[in-house]
Amino acid sequence: MAEILFPTLFVLLALGVPVAFAMAISVFAALSFGSTYPDLVVVKEMFSGLDSFPLLAVPFFILAAEIMTGGAVTLAMLRLAQALVGHLKGGLGHANVVSSAMFAGISGSALADAAGPGTMMIRMMEKGGYDRSYAGALTIASSVVGPIIPPSITMIIYAMQDQNVSVGSLFMAGVLPGLLIAIAVLLANARVSQKRGYASGAPMPALKEILRIAIHALPALFLVVLIVGGIRFGIFTPTEASVIAVFYALLVGMFVYRSLRVRDLPGIILRAALVSCAVLLILGAARAFAWILIIEGLPQFLAETIISWDMSPIVFLLAVNVLLLIFGLFMDPLPGVMILVPILAPISFALGIDPDHFAIIVIVNLTLGLTTPPVGSLIFVVSSTMNIKPSSLIKEMPPFFLALAAALLLITFVPALSTWLPNVSGF
Repeated sequence: MAEILFPTLFVLLALGVPVAFAMAISVFAALSFGSTYPDLVVVKEMFSGLDSFPLLAVPFFILAAEIMTGGAVTLAMLRLAQALVGHLKGGLGHANVVSSAMFAGISGSALADAAGPGTMMIRMMEKGGYDRSYAGALTIASSVVGPIIPPSITMIIYAMQDQNVSVGSLFMAGVLPGLLIAIAVLLANARVSQKRGYASGAPMPALKEILRIAIHALPALFLVVLIVGGIRFGIFTPTEASVIAVFYALLVGMFVYRSLRVRDLPGIILRAALVSCAVLLILGAARAFAWILIIEGLPQFLAETIISWDMSPIVFLLAVNVLLLIFGLFMDPLPGVMILVPILAPISFALGIDPDHFAIIVIVNLTLGLTTPPVGSLIFVVSSTMNIKPSSLIKEMPPFFLALAAALLLITFVPALSTWLPNVSGF
């Protein structure tokens, strides 16, 4: 079946078929022309992939993010980011990165970061004298932190594929790597701003003003503390945390920032439902795709082959980085996690690599695929929302590719970046 599955998938992806449909159609083709299994197996496996209590966290976190991305909440974080770094050289670019890092603690999604505060920052940077394409490229790079800093939808899906990690431990493991990625992008922006003369026209605010802006933004930023702290101290499970996040978002939007009205809720729920359906459809199709791989014995074969090579952990991690970066060129993170983690995680565990460390390496690698053509979802989100040619965005990306690659190497070869917080916090 594999000889039909993979060529069909690659052809469909090359034709621009959405990932979920490409995987489902390729599974149907493999079953129809390469096996005696009934096509109904595809439906059964897709349903089995979605029949999971922890998976309920995904639509609730998406709904919480939709509620929290109202104008007042987003503006509060943008003002705080600009107050902290807006006065520096390249300050609006720095504010873009800092706001993405803060917004990551709400959305858990790179695409949401780019489509929400990212588009607002592009407009602000353009008015401030930045090249429009450069502002878009910076937004693409800064949005990478979305699935790394908790909460993260990708981490929830990963924890369902690897029994050696928990959602709580992954949430803690992602904090320092996410901040490291943000710092790397900040340095790249500082370098480009220095060369192009992107200066800041804003004076540094007084400390009293910064404190006032920070206090105003605190209710929005407290969401990540509520989620991670509640999971850490056993107050609620990750699934329960997602529901609490929705109620907290409603409370903040209606009574703190007063930007959310009851008549806005149907539209918010509809948008969250559409995004959730898209995500869950991908997960269901990925489950059916992974089932065929298991039936064909591909994971077991690869595991036995790689272990027989007697590679050291460092060589294995280098090989995994190359594999995942190539895989990320053609596949979004969620199906990538569903397909690759059951294959690679047991091998890494057998080699003595910390499960949380390996999980962060996988998630960062696959997320970087959102910034690279030909699939590059972040490129097309920014291109479509801001009417910028994808080729113009790609031309501005090299400095950020280098920064992200440097951050990835540090995350790979300094395990403490991913393991220290889970260890000290009791995970």
